[in-house]
Amino acid sequence: MTFRAVLFDFSGTVFRLEQDETWLADLTDHEGESLDIEAQTELMRRMTAPVGQVVDLDEEHLHAWNHRDRDPVLHRKVYLEVLKQSGVPHADQAVALYTRLIDPTQWTPYPDTEAVLKGVSGKGVKLGVLSNIAFDIRPAFGRRGWDAYVDEFILSFEVGAVKPEPEIFRTAVERLGVDPAETLMVGDSEEADGAAREIGCAFALVEPLPTTERPDALLTVMRAHNVL
Repeated sequence: MTFRAVLFDFSGTVFRLEQDETWLADLTDHEGESLDIEAQTELMRRMTAPVGQVVDLDEEHLHAWNHRDRDPVLHRKVYLEVLKQSGVPHADQAVALYTRLIDPTQWTPYPDTEAVLKGVSGKGVKLGVLSNIAFDIRPAFGRRGWDAYVDEFILSFEVGAVKPEPEIFRTAVERLGVDPAETLMVGDSEEADGAAREIGCAFALVEPLPTTERPDALLTVMRAHNVL
């Protein structure tokens, strides 16, 4: 199979939000005690989980959770609630941490991200970044000059659809001007990203491991599918 386009998920696929001790050092719980390493790790997991509700929510916040990636206001609202329920009860601390989490320049690329983006683009294959997200991730690519390799950014809060809904994948292939059967979707979620198969795309799964533990998974996928 010759692919004319590749779609990459963002979080856990080409970039990852890595735990930064400086972000969490000043966080305190209800008793004013600092969060231990286990609590910090769980906090970051909850803030970056691709699918699945991570805390119990009332009706108001459940609505915000279900629509968080369509609306930045709802995204902020529900994640501040997640932080509150995850051991960060102080509003000022929660807002400061949330602000860092949605800053795309704070995210870490996987070691092979640049090589893959450059290589795919250099082959003349269309390249899109398709993400369920409520903030603009373009600066993560732009500050490194990698935006030159990306033909389209398809972001849920901009297009009004989220994975696994087929509409977001249809939007992606239409923007790239390719047929779904000629498109490979690469992501870290079988449920969300794997839904691209419903419109006829191929799908490849990568594990959302820490960047130091996943040096070449993207390259491996590209080579396995004869893209590189």
